[in-house]
Amino acid sequence: MVAIGRNEGERFRRCVESLAGIDAPKVYVDSSSTDDSVELAQQNGLEVVELNLSTPFTAGRARNEGFARLLQIAPDTEYIIFLDGDCSIEPGWVETALAAFAHDPQLAITCGRRRELHPEASLYNQLCDLEWDTPIGEAAACGGDFIARRQAFEAVGGFDPAVIAGEEPEMCFRLRSAGWSIQRLDHAMTAHDADMHRFGQYWQRSVRCGHAYAQGFALHGASDERYYHREIRSLLAWGLGIPLLVVALAFWQPLLAGLLLLAYPLMWLKIYRSERRRAPQFPRRVIACHALFLLLGKFAQLAGAAKYLRTRLQRGEFRIIEYK
Repeated sequence: MVAIGRNEGERFRRCVESLAGIDAPKVYVDSSSTDDSVELAQQNGLEVVELNLSTPFTAGRARNEGFARLLQIAPDTEYIIFLDGDCSIEPGWVETALAAFAHDPQLAITCGRRRELHPEASLYNQLCDLEWDTPIGEAAACGGDFIARRQAFEAVGGFDPAVIAGEEPEMCFRLRSAGWSIQRLDHAMTAHDADMHRFGQYWQRSVRCGHAYAQGFALHGASDERYYHREIRSLLAWGLGIPLLVVALAFWQPLLAGLLLLAYPLMWLKIYRSERRRAPQFPRRVIACHALFLLLGKFAQLAGAAKYLRTRLQRGEFRIIEYK
């Protein structure tokens, strides 16, 4: 098992406590925490890897180094549990996931239902809980919590340490391209604590998403799958194209400019209806806010994509974008 974290505090304590019943070697990769995360991990029998931050930190790099250390202490490992330090494992998840691997030799990754630990604490936590509720069955990608088949993970070289956001979908793309599959199982997997209480945090999270789209597009956009083409077109259209057209038309066709602005409420309605069909168990208020924030997020995603492009043109170092 490989867990990663940085200053997760009480969230990491819950994470460690959830591992007590799992009979497997455990590695914790810490990224210069200033709290007691390292001491807590050591006290609970976890092998600790402290990243040297002279090289820019990324979650992919942390997981790769954790995996390498895991193989040093348990060279016969066949499956790796990857876990973010702000998550705790749900009872029965590991057994369910391992059973799925036994029935499908081409299965590279299993993931399940990640839920928010405190959805009632803020609207933003509720929005995350809605986001985690993805369809059951074959999937294109996983999130930060999953179990991987070692053979598949090694076959594609693990995570790309240069990818600062969206590292899981990027690796999953390479796995699928190599003939492996990813499955989301109908089972509770982890409890996550987003601890998000401000719009600025949600905005920064969307900026990170836009950076992931841009970097993923640069890496694999020319593939047959046209990786992230749709997402890039969407953020350019809604975050840049329509606003520019509205400004241009406002000087000589103000009525047409006003009509063009109606595209936003119409798109909100389309997203709202789609999300209502996908997740009818969530309150309408939450779905309505989710639809609104997905639209507002296009502007944040545009900022993230621009950040990626600027750093690349300046030949700078890509650095992780945090929202906590």
